[in-house]
Amino acid sequence: MDGTSDFVEEVTGEGVSVLRFSGDLSIAAIGDLPERLRDYGTDFQQIDLSGVGYMDTVGAWLIYRTARDSGAEIIGANEDAKRLIAAVSSSDNDVDVRPVPPNPVMRVLNEVGEAVTTAFSTLGDLIGFFGAILISLGTLILHPGRIRWNAVIQRFDVVGVRALGIIGLMSFLIGMVIAQQGAVQLRQFGAEMFTVNLVGRLTFRELGVLMTAIMVAGRSGSAFAAQLGTMKLTEEIDAMRTIGVSPVEALVLPRFLSAVLMLPLLGFYSSIIAIIGGGLLSWVELGITPANFFARIREVVPITDVYIGLVKAPVFGAIIAVSGCYQGMQVKGNAEEVGARTTAAVVQAIFLVIVLDAFFAMFFSWIGWN
Repeated sequence: MDGTSDFVEEVTGEGVSVLRFSGDLSIAAIGDLPERLRDYGTDFQQIDLSGVGYMDTVGAWLIYRTARDSGAEIIGANEDAKRLIAAVSSSDNDVDVRPVPPNPVMRVLNEVGEAVTTAFSTLGDLIGFFGAILISLGTLILHPGRIRWNAVIQRFDVVGVRALGIIGLMSFLIGMVIAQQGAVQLRQFGAEMFTVNLVGRLTFRELGVLMTAIMVAGRSGSAFAAQLGTMKLTEEIDAMRTIGVSPVEALVLPRFLSAVLMLPLLGFYSSIIAIIGGGLLSWVELGITPANFFARIREVVPITDVYIGLVKAPVFGAIIAVSGCYQGMQVKGNAEEVGARTTAAVVQAIFLVIVLDAFFAMFFSWIGWN
């Protein structure tokens, strides 16, 4: 036997038609056997494999398919052949070449449900993480010797001092834009002088601290997430836990304190620079001298507007720090996760800042600080 696959049909004494295979049923020896079997038909009752030598999965699939199409019984197979045929038969399932598209309504509902579930789960985790920060903060207050002052001061420099340039430029331009747009609209009614009211109240009450929080979220919140995420990937945080150092105390608290304490200062600084920008444009375009501009600012801007900005700023700073540090501590797997968590930290912080700003606006209006 040269190993080439072949078959013959014989009829037994009982009148049973048997298809007897010979040679090797393998991909190397099978040749044109599939085509000859397809043309031969299915008029036989048994398939005899007693004369078959080596069989691979291609041969096993050919025998199984022939037996399935003809309804014939397989006889004479050795144990290896039986196992192969059983294995290929278990894979004989109908497969959709193109999956059935889901119902559009159900798909949208599923996505909305998943988003809502993820949002509430993340909110719960954020609250738990904030609780862990407060517990560590209480521990440090009771044991002030454990405070890492060098790390805190370094974060003050990164979050506050090094942000003065970009926040100052942004605030100056925003103040000029508010003044210009206000002057264009108020000129129609001959009320250009009220541009001063618009610039003063809007910057101290809302835009100064809000735009500062957004800038800090994009600048420092993303840095918090990227730094802690990289340390998580390189297992530095696990090493700190191993030697008994709390990552929350050593890494999170300095960033939290810097954001909470620097945001009021940066917000007030931003408001002052925006006032200067608005005053410069009012001087150039409306002819309002700086002396008149600042004198009117003192008249029309109540001290409560300054208080509102100073109250909101540390809350916004806490949100930015908690979001950035939380997302950084959740990094695992690979470097792509660092990018995803950094993006999530910025988006999450900005979203929560704007939502809380809306709640603050309603609350201060309710208590009469209009």
